[in-house]
Amino acid sequence: MAKKSFDAYFRFLNLAQAVQALPSVPKLDAVEERLLEALTASWHAGHALTVTEAMTLSVAGAPATVHRKLTSLKNQGLVSVDESSDDLRIKTVAPTRKALAYFEKLAACLEEAKNR
Repeated sequence: MAKKSFDAYFRFLNLAQAVQALPSVPKLDAVEERLLEALTASWHAGHALTVTEAMTLSVAGAPATVHRKLTSLKNQGLVSVDESSDDLRIKTVAPTRKALAYFEKLAACLEEAKNR
């Protein structure tokens, strides 16, 4: 069978699923994963979202759902919620080292899938 242009994508998915099954990797549901990706992408682009901004993200559903999932991500050690030094009512969300390590593992899966 001829090699398909999308083979690398499915190799990545298989590798990512193997990584996500490891005991050291946090167990995220689909909404938590999308929320963590959106928060980290914004942070990576140089803009740490506030809790209020995060609650408006449509990728995770209703604001109450986002707040609940944000609390879950915080409890799992994947995000930190930090008070602003200027205004204690403003809290920003940032990925932790644990979250960045998770994305590093996924990035390694992507590289491996591309190189096969």
